[in-house]
Amino acid sequence: MSGAYQRLSALHGELTALRRELHAMPELGFQETRTAARVVEALRLCGVDEIHTGIGRTGVVAVIHGRGGAGGRLLGLRADMDALPLQEDNDFAWRSASPGLMHACGHDGHTTMLIGAARYLAQTRAFDGTAVLIFQPGEEGYAGAREMINDGLFERFPVESVYAMHNWPQMPAGHIGINRGAMMAAADQVEIVLTGRGGHGAHPHLAVDPVLMAGHVITAVQSLVSRNVAPLDQAVVSLCSLRAGEPGAFSVIPREARLSGTVRSFRPEVQLLIEQRLAELVQSLAQGFGGSASVSYQRLYPATINSPAEADFAADVAERLVGAARLNRELPPSMGSEDFSFMLQVKPGAYLRLGQARTDAENCGLHNPRYDFNDEVLPLGAALFAGLVEQGLPLSPSESGVSTP
Repeated sequence: MSGAYQRLSALHGELTALRRELHAMPELGFQETRTAARVVEALRLCGVDEIHTGIGRTGVVAVIHGRGGAGGRLLGLRADMDALPLQEDNDFAWRSASPGLMHACGHDGHTTMLIGAARYLAQTRAFDGTAVLIFQPGEEGYAGAREMINDGLFERFPVESVYAMHNWPQMPAGHIGINRGAMMAAADQVEIVLTGRGGHGAHPHLAVDPVLMAGHVITAVQSLVSRNVAPLDQAVVSLCSLRAGEPGAFSVIPREARLSGTVRSFRPEVQLLIEQRLAELVQSLAQGFGGSASVSYQRLYPATINSPAEADFAADVAERLVGAARLNRELPPSMGSEDFSFMLQVKPGAYLRLGQARTDAENCGLHNPRYDFNDEVLPLGAALFAGLVEQGLPLSPSESGVSTP
């Protein structure tokens, strides 16, 4: 393990206390006022050089200069701050104090690890250039990364590259995963409205049944991937909600049925293909039953695609930290989505996964009401953030005290 890890391990208790404090005060996207204020307070105690607030509404950016002072190359690190609209089902002392809100994805841990890195980097300054630490709001469905970018994030802080990580309960604690391409899928939202003609369930021949249409649509869309997408590509189409009629009106055929769901893909060509074929398929089916249909297809988050050079660099940093045996350089991508993708569309960079599987408690997955971040990996994640800066913005031999022949 690195010197950064050793120093940050000495702060393990403080980092744990901060993480649990953040866990108890969850806030939704663009409402992270208390969280942002606590981040600012912690950054001031860390001794960073600059703190900028209100970027992307509730975002915070900290700037730390290396030994050469201001100027030089800039490298970005990002952590997300927001929570989920979920009722927590834990009973430990640091459980959510806000009913209906919960840090069920570990953003409290990500924020804490970046603050730990800030403290270490501000104390040691063992790099040449400037570290830009981005505390982002609204990752959970609000596109907070895009909001920060639109608010001038990269014009004000023109980093050469940017990095982020996410905890992963399916990977052993202390392990790190990455790959040189797609890490997370694009996430699209689909809304389908099927319109028929209402009537009596005893006289269906006088009606045009949208519920029947919906059943055929649900079955037919399963062919979109299997019979349209090339077998070597990956995509998912899931219709997750059906709303039609009133449960008490058991003999009434409604006029309308609504379906909603999600589409996941990695390549823009596949995304466009599914969008086009979905509209064609649904409208044709509705017309075949004598009804009509409208399809709303909204592209939410693009795919999270690592740039190869930055992914290789991040993997090298991780390997120096945990060793080759605990690093997976070919981690399979996830069909989940991540709005760090917006930053990777603008800047080269990489997204890593930090294993955090628990052995001392229930090992819940993300977005589970009994999930809790594993505090054992806090020093490791902070050291990984710090290592990206120190090795991405290395000191010259003379600055580092290394003699040259």
